[in-house]
Amino acid sequence: MATPKRSKGARPRRQSLLARWRGWQHHHGQSAAESLAKVLGQPLGSLLTWLVMGIALALPTGLWLMLDNLAAVSRNLDSPAQLTVFLDAAMDAGGATELARSVGGRDDVFSSQFLDRDQALASFVADAAMADLAAGLDENPLPHQLIVTPRSEDPEAVARLSAELAALAEVESVLVDTAWLQRLERLMRLGRRAVQILGALLLLAVVLVLGNTIRLAIEGRRDEIVIIKLVGGTDAFVRRPLLYTGLWFGLGGGIVAALLVTAGTLLLSPLVRDLAATYGSNFTLRGLGVIDSLQLVLLGAVLGLAGAWLAVARHLRAIEPR
Repeated sequence: MATPKRSKGARPRRQSLLARWRGWQHHHGQSAAESLAKVLGQPLGSLLTWLVMGIALALPTGLWLMLDNLAAVSRNLDSPAQLTVFLDAAMDAGGATELARSVGGRDDVFSSQFLDRDQALASFVADAAMADLAAGLDENPLPHQLIVTPRSEDPEAVARLSAELAALAEVESVLVDTAWLQRLERLMRLGRRAVQILGALLLLAVVLVLGNTIRLAIEGRRDEIVIIKLVGGTDAFVRRPLLYTGLWFGLGGGIVAALLVTAGTLLLSPLVRDLAATYGSNFTLRGLGVIDSLQLVLLGAVLGLAGAWLAVARHLRAIEPR
């Protein structure tokens, strides 16, 4: 049985592709090593670039982390949307207890506690420090009350529950203060939007700083680039070491940013812990985790590559042999 003849050009073509692949790998490794050596060979200039990038990345990251900690504090507070339901003055304790049980069975209510008028007066006197005023009263002016805790802390859901309870025949009025909760929520939204805008501006600044750094590197290697192009070097061949330079600057800036945010968290943690203890809370400041730190370093690397790519794409075309 005759064996099929192999094409004469198949093996050289495969060998050519393999040689190109190996050459591409070798040049990438060589470019990465040489660019890293040049970056480390200028410690002062590289350190300044890393510090600028690190500070620019650390500022929005630290502010966002602060907002996350504030959100955690607000979640740990006692339910701020507690409703005080004042019952009709003619309702007795038995009817009020039954109404508290009925309200507590609603799907949108977490708990409903009956508070008789004597307990309500004692609580008011204790909170407002008005014992002398209470002693001068001939009778208790307060009605029976229900302390209702909504299941949801959403201001709209709390307002809807308040309106439905106020519509009951046994209810005289409902007192709920959600204005500060709405203000807090809006302030958090405003803070997050401000951090997003600041972060976008600072990230743009990082890209521009890296672009200017790579532009100076291109100008410093102008003669070398001209010679490479004279002997047939492509733009991709010239571009690789510069892109790796941007990558190393970006990685270094991300590491500096992670270190700055972590150092700031460690410095503030004892003060926050002492402040929380005065309020009877065991709250601790949350810092960057391992995943968050790696993401920050990766973001710095991406920005470094982006800045280098923009600079190379703009300035490399202008360098041509004459």
